[in-house]
Amino acid sequence: MSFLTDSFLSALKLMASLDAALIEIVTVSLKVSVSSTFIACFIGVPAGFVISTYNIPFKRSVITLLNTLLALPTVVIGLFVYAFISRNSIFGTYDLLYTQQAIIIGQSILIIPIVCVFTLSAINRIDKRYRKTALTLGANQVQTALVILVEARFGIIASVVAAFGRVISEIGISMMLGGNIRGFTRTMTTAMALQYDKGEFVLAVALGIILLSISLSVNILLNYFQGKSSE
Repeated sequence: MSFLTDSFLSALKLMASLDAALIEIVTVSLKVSVSSTFIACFIGVPAGFVISTYNIPFKRSVITLLNTLLALPTVVIGLFVYAFISRNSIFGTYDLLYTQQAIIIGQSILIIPIVCVFTLSAINRIDKRYRKTALTLGANQVQTALVILVEARFGIIASVVAAFGRVISEIGISMMLGGNIRGFTRTMTTAMALQYDKGEFVLAVALGIILLSISLSVNILLNYFQGKSSE
């Protein structure tokens, strides 16, 4: 118990001192997580809208596939992306492996299904008469889409929050595609794993506290927007 207490107190002191290494790791984590979340939203929100609104071919199969991808292990994505960006692969000439860009690509693939499914679910809860009324009043397809998206905004925001919460705490993709390079691709989760292996727990505990704080904030936001979307 004294070991845990000492580690916790030392971690708090490290955080209070704004340790440069700690700030650097947190910054990298936030950078790649925010970037991948933005890309996932750019792709997932329109995709979810189209799947929900239009009778696309194999619609049920597409929805089933998206729901299946929600449970896709991060190591599978890591292996898949690695196969495409390693030196002797199709995109090997771009030197993406062990870069922040590689992590962002992998994390984007991980959370696009989350954003898409949440958006689809949010739009499905909207009364179908909204679209018919907008079209009857002379709105074009773009204006009608905006009306629907505004009505589903809380559900869509919940999808963004859930996606960010998923990537900020993942480790498989970050380790396999980023390589845990200090000052460049070392994220909170990979740094915690490294510090544990080295038997140096103070930085790991400090990062754990920060990660738990972020996760708690994300879950509070997620519950708030999910509540709003169901009103």
